[in-house]
Amino acid sequence: MLTRLARRLVPLWGVTALALGASPDFKRDVQPLFSQYCFQCHGEQVRMGELDLRTPAAMVKGGSQGPALSRGLADDSLLYRRLVEKSMPLGERKPSAEQIGLIGAWIDAGAHGGQAGEEATSAANTGAAPQTGSDHWAFEPPRRADLPRLEDEGWVRTPIDRFIKHQLEEQGIQPVGPAAKRTLFRRAYLTLVGLPPTPDELETHLRDDSPDAYKKVVDDLLSRPQYGERWARHWLDVVRYAESNGYERDGAKPYAWRYRDYVINSFNNDKPFDRFLTEQLAGDEIEGSNAESQIGATFLRLGSWDDEPADPMVDRYDQLDDVLGVTATTFLGLSIRCARCHDHKFEPLSQKDYYRLLAVFKPLKRPQDKRTDLDRLVGSEEELAAYRTAIERAKQKVERRKRELEKVRKAVMKRTLESGNNAIPSVNLFDHAATLLAMQRQPGQRNDREKELVAAFDKKLDTAISQFATLEEASRIETLRQEIETIERARPPEPPRAYIWYEDTSIPPVTRVLARGDTTQPTSVVDAETPTILGASSLDPEQRPLYSTGRRLALARWMASPQNPLVARVMVNRIWQGYFGEGLVTSENDFGVAGERPSHTELLDYLATEFIEAGWSLKHMHRLIANSAVFQLSSAWDEAAGRIDAENRLLWRWRTRRLEAETVRDSMLAVSGRLNLTMGGPSIFPKLPQAVLDGQSVPGKGWKTSDEEEASRRSVYIFVKRSLRVPELDLLDAPDSSSSCEQRRVSTTGPQALTFLNGEFTHRQAADLAARLAKEAGKDPPAQVRLAFTLALGRPPTNAEVSEALDFLTNQAEQIRADDTAAGREGTNTKKKALDAFCLILLNTNEFFYLS
Repeated sequence: MLTRLARRLVPLWGVTALALGASPDFKRDVQPLFSQYCFQCHGEQVRMGELDLRTPAAMVKGGSQGPALSRGLADDSLLYRRLVEKSMPLGERKPSAEQIGLIGAWIDAGAHGGQAGEEATSAANTGAAPQTGSDHWAFEPPRRADLPRLEDEGWVRTPIDRFIKHQLEEQGIQPVGPAAKRTLFRRAYLTLVGLPPTPDELETHLRDDSPDAYKKVVDDLLSRPQYGERWARHWLDVVRYAESNGYERDGAKPYAWRYRDYVINSFNNDKPFDRFLTEQLAGDEIEGSNAESQIGATFLRLGSWDDEPADPMVDRYDQLDDVLGVTATTFLGLSIRCARCHDHKFEPLSQKDYYRLLAVFKPLKRPQDKRTDLDRLVGSEEELAAYRTAIERAKQKVERRKRELEKVRKAVMKRTLESGNNAIPSVNLFDHAATLLAMQRQPGQRNDREKELVAAFDKKLDTAISQFATLEEASRIETLRQEIETIERARPPEPPRAYIWYEDTSIPPVTRVLARGDTTQPTSVVDAETPTILGASSLDPEQRPLYSTGRRLALARWMASPQNPLVARVMVNRIWQGYFGEGLVTSENDFGVAGERPSHTELLDYLATEFIEAGWSLKHMHRLIANSAVFQLSSAWDEAAGRIDAENRLLWRWRTRRLEAETVRDSMLAVSGRLNLTMGGPSIFPKLPQAVLDGQSVPGKGWKTSDEEEASRRSVYIFVKRSLRVPELDLLDAPDSSSSCEQRRVSTTGPQALTFLNGEFTHRQAADLAARLAKEAGKDPPAQVRLAFTLALGRPPTNAEVSEALDFLTNQAEQIRADDTAAGREGTNTKKKALDAFCLILLNTNEFFYLS
């Protein structure tokens, strides 16, 4: 066996060098190969031949052709034979001989899982209780390692770079050089605020040669309100944000948009993340609970909701399952929903762990009138009392002035009527006395006929009164009216309403484990506790709030504790993902046994501990990452580095990636000059093609109409309707909001090109950009071309590009003129139409769509 093992021990992609005689590690060395070549047919979503290759236990169990794995005997394992024969995997992409040899070495060594969680998997398959302990890296508290010493200290800009460079030096890789200044500034703008820099901003930055020039750019971008809008969108992906319920009727979630604004404001104000977390789980239970914190708790209610379920009890547990599941993935990076029906098959989480956590959320009640979804008034007692007091004071001030105004008006009116003047004519044979009587009565005491009389002659009465009032009376009437208007304008807005759950008692309901998740089979009673693997502790506080159990607050405090091994790691990993396209842990919602291992474990722990020590400041972490040398690298390819680390897991270069859908749309609006930077408030409704609206069960239902200025606001403010997708966003892989999205997929399809070359939105932005060029660059085509490149791509065109663009404009104008002549049309604005076409092409270039 030692001979076979020694024969097969090889480096994995030149990164992991295995010492002679050592056993390959499943999580580190083998599972990535299965993920790359096999999981698309034998993974979570698809299991061809009933075969699951995600864990050694599943391989031993096998599929329709029997066991795939014989531990210790690679040559007897069906899996290994298929790889050697090249009959699997299907398609052109096959693992190399070295990679197949590594898998064989792992099988010969016993095909161990490499993590304590495999025993939990086997236990789940046999019905036994999973283990209570684990040496899985993510369940251990983060440890702050000493900063590595380097051969090349000059490369370092922040402590992050020491960890990156240390691993590069270990592998003999040199990072590529820094990005050009224009490239870097565009990268920083689009990453931090989601908008391209203006030409003036670029020139200002390029002229600044001070050592801290780039740092000043980062600080400036973090201070802008657009930073919160940009990074809120990342968070909204994770929390499955939408403003409708889903299912057939897909009704609106009233005031759900307040949560979006809450997230934006929290990021802009650098709200400490532990507070941010706590408000979303227990904004109504914290000390000093107010409207803002209560709006944060909308997080719990953002999921899909069936307003006509077949079984209300099953529906109730589905809702609680959604809340528990998104809480676990968002903050803990754990998948726990599998344990609803049985002990988790891949993680050391039991079914009891699931229901102990479910007990935290079971006291929540959904505001509704039968099956009509309702919102709730939010605010602290002090806020609501202050509002009521202010309203009452304003009302009293207005009433005093109205009484005085009416007194003056009546005096003038009485004198006018008694004079017999016909300025106030009667109606339906009513005489002046009847008119006077109707006007002198209090509004609530008038009969229907008197109300009709007053309504019909109100304007004429005011005209007559103004004619017959003395100068003093006229002045007093005008003063009183202005005072009333001023008081009404200053009236405080109504307290906000929000889309939240609520609790109404401090006595928690009984929670039982449901056999196989069946609501008709309740079994043992459980209390609210944290998972055993993370150190089981009670979540029932000794002192409870008056109208809630306090369990959610206890859960939030446990999560935000510096001793919690997961929360800080998960969040800094999400921030890292926003900069580099994927996290140090690439399974951003799954830090468990079935998730991926970190590419830089010590760096992840350094960031987690730094995050906590910096008071959970998100902006501190942004400065640390944005100012690092690794973020400022060029995207150039290096052959020597590529031979060792083709996937760039060690970050020796910047990885070019496509912009998210919202950033593409916002950038088009910014470049065209149409972008409306108004923040906050109810969502907007861009114009949609009729074919899209017709796709609903009730065509167009729930989609309003915004005017062009309103529809030109940033994409984060677009109404998110689960059954209706905005084509420009949907085609560029905006997430399905039915569940948490840890990382957006990136597809390349024909409809993308068709929509952005032919769609009404893109054509309008191209036309607006052309108009902007004509206004700002004048009638000189070369100047127009240079400005267009600077606006759209953040750089001037090369001489060859200018020449090609001018040729295009000439040829396009001639073609448009010829087409008009052939069609019998009078050719007009051919140069403008050619410039429109040039702008359309520029907005559809890879350079515009991709961040480099």
